[in-house]
Amino acid sequence: MIEVGRLRALDAVASYGTVLAASAALHCTPSAVSQQLGKLERETGATLVEKDGRRIRLTEAGRVLAAHAAKVLAALDEAEAALAAQRDTVTGRVTIAAFATACRGLLPHALHRLAADHPDLRTGLLEGDPHHALDLLQRGHVDLAVLDDWPEAALTWPAGIATAELGLDVADLVVPTGHRLASAAGPVRRDQLIGERWIAAPPGAICYEWLMRVLPGVEPDFLVGEFETQLTLVAAGLGVAMLPRLARPTLPAGVATVAVAPRPTRRVTVAWRAASAARPALRETVAALRESWARSYG
Repeated sequence: MIEVGRLRALDAVASYGTVLAASAALHCTPSAVSQQLGKLERETGATLVEKDGRRIRLTEAGRVLAAHAAKVLAALDEAEAALAAQRDTVTGRVTIAAFATACRGLLPHALHRLAADHPDLRTGLLEGDPHHALDLLQRGHVDLAVLDDWPEAALTWPAGIATAELGLDVADLVVPTGHRLASAAGPVRRDQLIGERWIAAPPGAICYEWLMRVLPGVEPDFLVGEFETQLTLVAAGLGVAMLPRLARPTLPAGVATVAVAPRPTRRVTVAWRAASAARPALRETVAALRESWARSYG
């Protein structure tokens, strides 16, 4: 009989490509992952992995077993959720992956509420961009993900993932108070923004992808990931930025916001594996996130 922990090790290696990354996802040492793989090879009598430079890759037998491992782990997930629903108690552990703004603006209240209402529930939080968080969720390395995307750079939901929209987060143009558009009487058109010095997220970030699609031809002069840093650069008069409202609960001195037409909005979504939907802990976590959204954006 193949031991489930060894299948988890193989699944993690299939997902991340290195023993080191797999061990980080499984919260164990690299040697522990290697030992599990060695035992699995002895149990099955097959070579499952082979070295490929600094990485390892699955053999044909490894790929076959990894595909079945994913199905087994999904079935276990569903079975555990069904048992938890039978007890109707909010216990166990829920690990959440979320984008940076949600970690700062939504999760503190939601996690505090869960701790107060359900002391037997353990929670964990991992910050990550939406694409990475969705991959972690699909692979079973987190239980729930809070994600953002834009109509012009929308996420694609894999099979087996359930979602609920928390709401729409409006983005505004953020400019220095002395800027020509700071006192605009109404929303400015997007074509009025061409030629500005832009402060934006780095390439690879979903906000960067969105900006490049809605303002083709824009070449940002400053590429920084944190919205707070973008605000600081705007306040220094170095350029303009397009920031969602959830990312800027307060504005520093020297900064003004200007509405844009058509109004840019990003969707904020909570996602989980459909197989684990029956878990009371997930139900309560989603409810806490909805409450936090209403407090932040109501």
